[in-house]
Amino acid sequence: MQRNGLHRLRENSMRTINLGRTRIALTATISLLLCMPARAEVREVPDDDPLREVIVTAPRMQSPLQTVLNAKAPRQPLPAHDGADYLKTVAGFSVVRKGGTDGDPVFRGMAASRINLLLDGEQILGGCGQRMDPPTAYVFPESYDRIVIIKGPQTVRHGPGNSAATVLFERDAPRFDERATRWHAGVLAADAERSDLVADFAAGNDTVQARLSGTRAEAGDYADGAGRSVHAEYMRWSANAELGWTPDADTRIALTAARSDGEAAYADRAMDGTEFARDNVGLRLEREHPGAAVHRFEAQVFYNYIDHVMDNYSLRTFTPSVMMPNRAASNPDRRTIGGRVTLEVGLRESRRATVGVDAQENVHRIRSTANQTLVPYGTLARIEDGRFRNAGLFGELVWPLGGSQRIVGGARFDRWEARDLRARITLGMTEVANPTAGEVRTSWLPGGFGRWERELATRPATIYAGIGHVARFPDYWELLPAGRESTGSVSAFHTQPEKTTQLDAGLIYRAARLELSLATFYSRIDDYILVESKFPKGMRRVSVTRNVDATTIGAEVDGAFVLGRGWKLTGSIAYTRGENETDDAPLARIAPLEARLGINYQHGAWTFGALARAVSDQERFALDQGDVVGQDLGRTDGFATMALNVSWRSRRGLSITAGADNLFDRLHAEHLSRGGAMLAGYTQTTRVNEAGRTLWLRIAAGSD
Repeated sequence: MQRNGLHRLRENSMRTINLGRTRIALTATISLLLCMPARAEVREVPDDDPLREVIVTAPRMQSPLQTVLNAKAPRQPLPAHDGADYLKTVAGFSVVRKGGTDGDPVFRGMAASRINLLLDGEQILGGCGQRMDPPTAYVFPESYDRIVIIKGPQTVRHGPGNSAATVLFERDAPRFDERATRWHAGVLAADAERSDLVADFAAGNDTVQARLSGTRAEAGDYADGAGRSVHAEYMRWSANAELGWTPDADTRIALTAARSDGEAAYADRAMDGTEFARDNVGLRLEREHPGAAVHRFEAQVFYNYIDHVMDNYSLRTFTPSVMMPNRAASNPDRRTIGGRVTLEVGLRESRRATVGVDAQENVHRIRSTANQTLVPYGTLARIEDGRFRNAGLFGELVWPLGGSQRIVGGARFDRWEARDLRARITLGMTEVANPTAGEVRTSWLPGGFGRWERELATRPATIYAGIGHVARFPDYWELLPAGRESTGSVSAFHTQPEKTTQLDAGLIYRAARLELSLATFYSRIDDYILVESKFPKGMRRVSVTRNVDATTIGAEVDGAFVLGRGWKLTGSIAYTRGENETDDAPLARIAPLEARLGINYQHGAWTFGALARAVSDQERFALDQGDVVGQDLGRTDGFATMALNVSWRSRRGLSITAGADNLFDRLHAEHLSRGGAMLAGYTQTTRVNEAGRTLWLRIAAGSD
């Protein structure tokens, strides 16, 4: 089987070292331990230490509709080395399985650009028209410090389109009062020849600071619960750098840069990803108290470039087919440039407001070959097929009402522009002229929210209720590659913006032994963008995009209860129900009822834990309907899995964690999985099955 250059380099290095991937991880672990101080004193780990136990259910909401995760804490089930799998431990989130990595996150049945995702305040967009590389594919979670999730359209500060949720991957700026260093390192080894390495180092003084971080992760094909191999191998690496200058205590200027690349095999399609190159540069200015009424000023600009390659021969045995009789390759890329400016203004008393502007432009290009042997894709010119621009003005306000009550609200207005630059459109094995070639669409889209919050005087609890509205312009995947419109046009470029109005209500309860959060919602979605597969007689599958009206309703509950003497019980439950009001049918791509129950026991530096996860069957589905992430494949059976873990942490910050996921080797697949593809040497399945029993070991250390 042929391999691309990146894969051959990996194979050659393995032969030179003559070690398997798991042994390499363990060798790195030994090296890490040798660098540790000889004395490893055991300590009583504080109850609020975020690394004292394995996270099996996400932390409860710290404030209304907001959850904060420690990105460096160990989690179970063991997430892949990408952003989507890391989010799946949060109640309400699911992942569309494609292989070993690069799944698409789904929250409350909503996916793709309905989830607004930012990396250190920067927007990143993938290149693949079939979402082989969603934005979370370029996220390496442990290189970040914090993940913030804001549920629903309940913020306007972080860009447009957050009809389902906003997810922020954030790094803390290194700040030092005197010369100092700070570091974190981790290594993981697991079944399926998996190994993860991460290192993060910061140094500086009160004037100049620097931070460097790097990650490398790889794994082979995994086996499902029936022992069948799943085409899922991957290798990914990333490097990040930040240089900061603080001329005074209130000012900081930071220059950031990032590079990453990798490859990934997919069990759900006819091609694999052989390149995921990303280049990033950013510049940020922060100023505290620049004026009497202005508490904070922040300006940021960034540049992101994605260069993605997919083919049908590098990571699999090439097998000719009717659709792909020859070795084929495709090379899309995307350049995104953007920025934002915000002011935090203090009003009278404790009232404050944040106002700002943000803007971004992204350009998508592609070059492809149906015969890599005769016409290599690298010899072809890139053709621009789409250009998108957005500029927004926003303001958000916190207004105390007295008596532990407050109003939080905001509004934003966005101007969207999209250009269809495709001269021709491919339908199956034929090309036709694009009827919307050269057209430009512009829209002014409003959004906003209002939320009432109250802290109860007689109970350690906060209750809240809010309403939010978002008008979301169709994204690249919905306008250009999604297929023809239901009106009969072969182009979906005239798909209407999606309008979401959502009611949110819930409570947060915090007491000495019990923590509980409840979030309920009801959403009305006008002009929901539905993508469905049609099978006209005598023709191959055709994708049709149309607007429908829909509603969703549901809730998430998270809780933790301290039983005493080191025992703690945690749990969560999430449910969403969706209706396609136009078709009087279930709304597609809705995950079934899911519950998690975890129990932990801590004794000194030792923690023992168990997690039971139960997923209901899903009888409600809409066959061949869905979104740009995938379509419903039919009903699914429920399943339950069990996982165990044990961890130990020393006074010096060394932690060792071991675990077993899917302990009973249960054969199962998620309802939102993609369909299994026919691959030479692999058994085709209805869905991409999840991994069977997985044993893993993680070692991490860092400065206090």
